[in-house]
Amino acid sequence: MFQGFSEKSVAFLAALKANNNRAWFESHRSDFQSLCVDPALDLIEALAPVAQSLDPVHNAVPKLNKSLRRIHRDTRFSKDKTPYHTHIHIVFWAGDHPNRSPGIHLVLSHDHFGFGAGHWAFAGEGLGRYRAAVVNQKHRAALEAALQSASRVGCFPGEPELKKVPRGFDAADPAADLLRRKGIVARSAETAGFDKRLFGPAALDYLTEIMGALAPLDRWIDRVVENGQET
Repeated sequence: MFQGFSEKSVAFLAALKANNNRAWFESHRSDFQSLCVDPALDLIEALAPVAQSLDPVHNAVPKLNKSLRRIHRDTRFSKDKTPYHTHIHIVFWAGDHPNRSPGIHLVLSHDHFGFGAGHWAFAGEGLGRYRAAVVNQKHRAALEAALQSASRVGCFPGEPELKKVPRGFDAADPAADLLRRKGIVARSAETAGFDKRLFGPAALDYLTEIMGALAPLDRWIDRVVENGQET
């Protein structure tokens, strides 16, 4: 049973950040496995019943490139050519694909533990359904309630991606801030540091509380945006 991350895991990630190159990583691959991969997979397995109990059901697959995201960075279109992410990224997703569905994300970095939920960017008809929903008072109220739930664990939306509301919408609409978004995500601050519960037997209760508070946002997205249902 998962008994919390080791503080040695954080130390490893700090060392990786300072030595983000293949030679160093290969010489410390066994440490990466024992300090990062193994406990992350144990955590995913331990939280699988929690993920299954949420509405909507969230997938928890204790495998690399499933709930445990890859350590290797895609550098093809980035000026930053460092080969590795310097964090452990876990996702529980409610849909067909970890990267294209609403989900709950947990991220252990060298200097903080971050978490959040939502969907980064709606595409095509989904974006249209999102915009139609947020100008509907009933749907907007349900979304605001979901965001209020997320705020109880310190998660908030960031700045909107668009400077103006999309063409055809009123800048004075109560939903103006929401209309300027291409997706909806609530996440914790990168300055949050670590909660000591993460490093001991209270970790599962701590993370279960977080997932319960974040699930309503994914539920709103799944029902209203992904499937066009009522809240």
